[in-house]
Amino acid sequence: MLKLPRPSSLPREARDTLFLLAVIGVIVMPQVPNLPIWCSVLTGLILLWRARLALRGQPLPGRIVRITLLLAALGATALTFRTLLGRDAGVTLVVLLLAMKTLEMRARRDAFVIFFLGFFAMLTNFFYSQSLPTALAMLVALLGLLTALVNAHMPVGRPPLMLAARMAGRMALLGAPIMFALFVLFPRVAPLWGMPSDAMAGRSGLGGEMRVGSVTELALDDGIAARVKFADDRVPPQRDLYFRGPVLSRFDGREWRALPDYLASRVPANIQVQGAPIDYEVTLEPSHRPWLLTLDVTPARPEGPPDLQVRQTSELQWVSLQPVRELLRYSVRSYPQFRSGPIGFDPNLGIYTQLPPQADPRTREMAQQMRAEPGLAQDNAAFVRAALARLRTGGYSYTLEPGVYGQHTADEFWFDRKAGFCEHIASAFAVLMRSAGIPARIVTGYQGGDRNPMDGVWTLRHRDAHAWTEVWLAGQGWVRVDPTGAISPDRVGAFRRLSAPEGVFAGAVNAIDPGLMLNLRGAWEAVNNRWNQWVLNYTQGRQMDLMRKLGISAPSMQDLMVLLLSLVVLASLAGALWTLWERHRQDPWLRLLARARRQLQRAGLDTTDATTPREMAALVRQRFGDGDARAIALSDWLLQLEAQRYAPVSHGSLAMLRAQWRGLPSLA
Repeated sequence: MLKLPRPSSLPREARDTLFLLAVIGVIVMPQVPNLPIWCSVLTGLILLWRARLALRGQPLPGRIVRITLLLAALGATALTFRTLLGRDAGVTLVVLLLAMKTLEMRARRDAFVIFFLGFFAMLTNFFYSQSLPTALAMLVALLGLLTALVNAHMPVGRPPLMLAARMAGRMALLGAPIMFALFVLFPRVAPLWGMPSDAMAGRSGLGGEMRVGSVTELALDDGIAARVKFADDRVPPQRDLYFRGPVLSRFDGREWRALPDYLASRVPANIQVQGAPIDYEVTLEPSHRPWLLTLDVTPARPEGPPDLQVRQTSELQWVSLQPVRELLRYSVRSYPQFRSGPIGFDPNLGIYTQLPPQADPRTREMAQQMRAEPGLAQDNAAFVRAALARLRTGGYSYTLEPGVYGQHTADEFWFDRKAGFCEHIASAFAVLMRSAGIPARIVTGYQGGDRNPMDGVWTLRHRDAHAWTEVWLAGQGWVRVDPTGAISPDRVGAFRRLSAPEGVFAGAVNAIDPGLMLNLRGAWEAVNNRWNQWVLNYTQGRQMDLMRKLGISAPSMQDLMVLLLSLVVLASLAGALWTLWERHRQDPWLRLLARARRQLQRAGLDTTDATTPREMAALVRQRFGDGDARAIALSDWLLQLEAQRYAPVSHGSLAMLRAQWRGLPSLA
């Protein structure tokens, strides 16, 4: 078994190298999920190789080895990304170059290059995530790099790393106010990069379309989609929390898609609201999709950042003109009591009764049979109630593992499998309605959510993604019908939330104390929400609001720059005053030594700033001899001064030496 030496027993160069390699590991570790596997493996092997060389005191590899590694890294990056440019390829190269630079760290200059390359590599973590855990990890990496940088400026002796760490911590604390001022006042600009991603298949969440029956097993994604803060705690019942997303009205037999605007706009929205509105604020996580989440119904434009451009479709969905690529916060006013769509029959509603030919023949036949029943021939509302009753009493179930459906998805649900999750149920119900001539469409979004007891914020997770239907009824317009609630009331409302089967680890954690874990989770999410609200969502609009609070009635970017430059000038003046004060309060031991040096220079002795007290004492005795009492007194005083500096416990205080100095006779 390999026995590692204690850090205190290592030479300083080896100890400092191992510390720097550990800091680089902290910087690179959060990037591992974003890097190609070969890059992570190669980086780890290089760092381990360099650590082994430091531990054994072996020479660094030659130029041929380093050039070969560099060419291999460039070639692998080009093959992986088909380019050496761009975010992903660039970050891969930065990580590799940082690791490979350690193989030629022979002088302080090389170490400084690694330090500043490490600072840059640390910033690249924020290209992929700006979450609170990432920020905390990079704070640790920052303090590690500052410690290594301070330690590199201590070339003499073997200063302990803890001493360098304390100095680095003080430097970070001194710089924190400046960083805070720059964060608050530096003009906010749009991000310089984008992160397109679309890998929602097979997991709960929203997509731009709904392909029924193609997913054999739905994995519930516990990630956060949005947070909602209701004003004055006026929260609707949980069963009524339907956050509207994409509306899907075109069906090809397997897949539901949104109607083109020119078709959907033929049926007017005709929104009529009544009752008291509900005001709330939504913090939407980046989805790289254009839609905004709002409760039904929201007739007025959501209020967000100044650059937010949105529109409402005739199907009551609010969409942004640009995909949501960063955290977005907006205020909304919704009306739980409303009516929308035509009240009387509109021929354009035929769009919502279309079905592909030959699709789901058994469902079409069932619709005709139900229409033949007493009371259902002309009464569409009664037909809807009868379909819901069939779902409640027909042995249907809600499951996350329905298996792959065949060509006729509605037929399989109604007659064969009788099981599925919300998309199967909503689709089969909409097909049945259309088969009976009732206009129907599918609405996707989020239903329910969880209230955080720590801060009262409602959290919508991807597992809360839901699909329901809207049917058009004469005299009522569009009416929400959630067929999933007929099968599984627990899925809708303030009952038990559906969850995926627990694994071994999750079961063990919950066995410890589910209540404690729930409270800890709530506390963490409350802190993370504050981070999102006050840091990630600090936009240009909030900067302007701050300027107004400072008394500027019509703030502009010019006012912001003037304020920022004023603070920079004040900080510079404060730094200059601090420097003057530090110079004034120079080390009193050095000031006392300088007095002695000046007296010896006036006496004709050749001394410099590098002359030590012991050397000064020898010069005095050599010039004036041992018979001169003045020389003996000054020589003894200089030896005591040196001893006080390097053995202060066993010698007198600096104040005593200062008093003795005033009593010494002059040599001049």
